[in-house]
Amino acid sequence: MKIEKIIDLLNATTHYIPDGKDLDVTYGSASDLMSDVLAYLEGGNKTILITGLLTTQVIRTATLMEISLVVFTRGKIPNEQIIEAAKKNDIAVLSTKMTKYATCGILYSAGLESVDGYTFSGDDKDSCR
Repeated sequence: MKIEKIIDLLNATTHYIPDGKDLDVTYGSASDLMSDVLAYLEGGNKTILITGLLTTQVIRTATLMEISLVVFTRGKIPNEQIIEAAKKNDIAVLSTKMTKYATCGILYSAGLESVDGYTFSGDDKDSCR
């Protein structure tokens, strides 16, 4: 999913996008516990991390896991320290006023695959694989 589509779907504010990056993500994950991200996420540069945790630790974790996009939820605006850390590590940063639950639901329904392999492909519960 292209970053432009994510921005549109989430009515997101762009805080940083690496120059020349036509960012395209395939997998999504959400957590406020960076220890869970480190323990359970395979990461990779096609992954988005959705979180309500507004600290530089999020960017440090994203760097370790090679996550290419972080979305802060509930209207939280990253400070300059967070944005500078993201710039240093070429990690795109967005924020949305939506809750984490709504953010995940919208992206999942639009076709973003969960890091655990689940995808949404229709209107009934049997379409989730």
